[in-house]
Amino acid sequence: MTLPPAHVTDSTSISSIPNLGPATEAAFAKAGITSAAQLRAMGADTAYLALLRTGVRPHFIGYYAMVMGLQGRPWNDCAGAEKAALRKIFDGLKAQAASAGDRNSALEAALDFLGVVERKPKPKP
Repeated sequence: MTLPPAHVTDSTSISSIPNLGPATEAAFAKAGITSAAQLRAMGADTAYLALLRTGVRPHFIGYYAMVMGLQGRPWNDCAGAEKAALRKIFDGLKAQAASAGDRNSALEAALDFLGVVERKPKPKP
């Protein structure tokens, strides 16, 4: 785990991390991650998985830009073998988030079958 620099406190905004701006900060807030220190403490992978579980669409560049930013590096510094390794991690995080979504869909389908929730119209083929 990368420790935050001495000047990072619990109140330091996520957008203070290189490569991360207000939109990313707002998305992380929906996942309950509200400070740079909290994001750093969670680590890139755990934080990104929490973000995906809020329904944010996965975006590889956003993921590796965050990883690079947490290391104090520009987003476009990611290349070659490092980028390929991050892609494998990213794909794994997407799969984890999707499997959690599948469980929710299965529950929703069961509740729908039992008539507990309003039936959704089936998409036309």
